[in-house]
Amino acid sequence: MASKVYVDGEVGTTGLRIRKWLSERKDLEILSIPEELRKNDEARRERVLSSDVTILCLPDDAARQVAGWVQGTKTRLIDASTAHRVADGWVFGMPELTPTQRDAIRGAQFVSNPGCWSGAFLLLARPLIDAGQLSREHSPAIHGVSGYTGGGRSMITRWEDANSGLVALPFESPYAFARAHKHIPEMMKHSGLRAEPMFTPSVGPFPCGMRVQVQLPVTSLLPGVSAQSIWQTLAQRYEGEPFVRVLPLVEKEDGNEWQFSPLAATDTNRIDLHVVAHPSGHVLLIAILDNLGKGASGTAIQSLNLILGLPETTGLPTGL
Repeated sequence: MASKVYVDGEVGTTGLRIRKWLSERKDLEILSIPEELRKNDEARRERVLSSDVTILCLPDDAARQVAGWVQGTKTRLIDASTAHRVADGWVFGMPELTPTQRDAIRGAQFVSNPGCWSGAFLLLARPLIDAGQLSREHSPAIHGVSGYTGGGRSMITRWEDANSGLVALPFESPYAFARAHKHIPEMMKHSGLRAEPMFTPSVGPFPCGMRVQVQLPVTSLLPGVSAQSIWQTLAQRYEGEPFVRVLPLVEKEDGNEWQFSPLAATDTNRIDLHVVAHPSGHVLLIAILDNLGKGASGTAIQSLNLILGLPETTGLPTGL
């Protein structure tokens, strides 16, 4: 019998990508709701409680409401909002985070999906912290650029407005530079950092894609740590992972302008990790992913597959 899956908030950017990638699957029964009942709590609640797994693509308060409906039932939740990413009783839904994370997800009723920025940062930083190569007291500088779909419907509308001229912008536009970004708490909790990183995100004139850069000045590196040893740690941690690629160590400028394109993993569930060595000893870490793929919808489907006892890669494109 096919497992019943409901996507609550299926018309949002994350929900639409999830529905698209689930649409061809024969092993699932996808529950839906008529447009006129999309905001009807009773109709939504009926579908949530009829499902084996519900994926929440909702504002935080609405996600908390649904979590209350599910308490004491057999329905399992994957929450793509920020509501539960650092909450007690919720398992962080990043299968590659630690060697035991997949088993935790398989057994959980409540799974919180990582954010796109935090997910990329964690895949770069957590192995280094676990290996003692990056101090928990260090405050790394993080910079990145994301496609404008990462900001949801309001940002999409603003960027695609013909009168705004934003899609023709010849540069990236920074944001949240004067406030704490909502992904900071999960970056700190799930990496083990005690110091808040300096994080400056930006938006680029393209719908999907993402490049996240973590700067490690030589003065921040612990004794004996180098670009080579960092690369080895990441390569060993992610060996055999279906969606995480650790590219060869970059030791000289022998690439081209497309080498670190934020569009390189668009429409896939892949994330590419780069380690760049600097002659002065500084190290630059770079992650390339699709903000709606591995940055959101794809990771949620990985958790869905694990919860249902299916191969984790089912229905997910690597683009390789």
